[in-house]
Amino acid sequence: MAAVLATTLVGCTPNPPLSAEPSEGAELVRVPEDAPTINDAIDRVAAGGMVLIGAGTYPEEVTIDKADVTLRGVDRNETVIDGGGIRSFGVFASADGVRIENLTVHSTLFYGVLVTGMHDENGPLAHGGPGYTELDPSEFPPVQRFSIDHVTAYNNGLYGIYAFNARHGSISDSYASGSADSGFYVGQCEDCDILVTGNVAERNAIGFENANASDSLTIAGNRFSGNRIGMTLISNYQEAFTPQRGNTVVGNLIAGNANGDSPAHALGGFGIGLAITGGQGNRITGNRIESNPVAGILLGNAEDIPALENEISGNVLSTNGVDAADVSATRAPASGNCFAGNTAATSTPPGLFAITCPTGAATGGGGILPSAAVPKGMSFLKVPVPPGQPGMIDVEALPSRLPATVDMPAASEFPVPDGLLLADRAAQG
Repeated sequence: MAAVLATTLVGCTPNPPLSAEPSEGAELVRVPEDAPTINDAIDRVAAGGMVLIGAGTYPEEVTIDKADVTLRGVDRNETVIDGGGIRSFGVFASADGVRIENLTVHSTLFYGVLVTGMHDENGPLAHGGPGYTELDPSEFPPVQRFSIDHVTAYNNGLYGIYAFNARHGSISDSYASGSADSGFYVGQCEDCDILVTGNVAERNAIGFENANASDSLTIAGNRFSGNRIGMTLISNYQEAFTPQRGNTVVGNLIAGNANGDSPAHALGGFGIGLAITGGQGNRITGNRIESNPVAGILLGNAEDIPALENEISGNVLSTNGVDAADVSATRAPASGNCFAGNTAATSTPPGLFAITCPTGAATGGGGILPSAAVPKGMSFLKVPVPPGQPGMIDVEALPSRLPATVDMPAASEFPVPDGLLLADRAAQG
């Protein structure tokens, strides 16, 4: 899969020769050799060029507002953007076609890495501010084309890696831990055309979260284990484009989400593998969901938005508190959800796995969840530092322009994983 992505999304060409002193608009600018800071380098680089960051610690908030710029570290573990527990973000990209690669971002108050079209002259507006609840596409057009690859984001106050009001992009081979909201977040887009693959999320309140990101979003071959909640698909009236719908979740390991070495979830969530809260028309297939002490898969409503017509098929569920649960309220009962070919044993209410595809049926809610002791959360800044992560090999190669759309893999490329999926990158293998 990594090879396919590299061919599809990178398309590297040989690195051009450098002048001794790159001028403004240079094709390649090195930090610190050609520019003392990352932001200075972005000022100097041409649209379509690359900023290559040397090993070191950079106490900056980096803003990328030029199209088709690549921001890349020479060493993923040694090129570090440090929020110091006082800066709002590490890297913020508002331009089309941006790549962010092979570096580490940690200890920011809000976002490690953020790609969004929602911003003003003072910076991003993705958390609060005008346009958050009522999106005006003419004022805040979504970012088109982005790639976040081989990035480590840890101990960030809300989100590790965050794509919001952005389309046609990928988040791949990255790692997130210590996020008080979620390690990875994709939100507020229609016809998203986003691929999330090969990532590890652990020791977060939520490993992966999707709010109102719909249509052609694929979450495939990731490890969402050792968080408080593995992943969520939610509809949210605080963002545009309600309801959430039409994702494919395939070939992921969603296991052991009961980790006390993590920030507390804002609503007390704990011990859940996959929660679908008001999500609709999603396909959940070929995942291994195990050892989540409350529930493997949880169906519920988001205010008056029900969980509708989700297909849950071919998954392996085991050693969960209960393998599947419907806890929907009577005012927004789940319906049309179906189950086919799963390896599973228990559900609440009983008989969920007898609701076969393709037609589905009303499941009625009323599920009673097993209880689990919820450990006290810790400050996001105190979550243990993650292990070193594998980096990119050819960091000098200047990449080509990102394509207009993402070449999505077929679900058949992702069989049910074993419990060791990406374990070599995890602190708790």
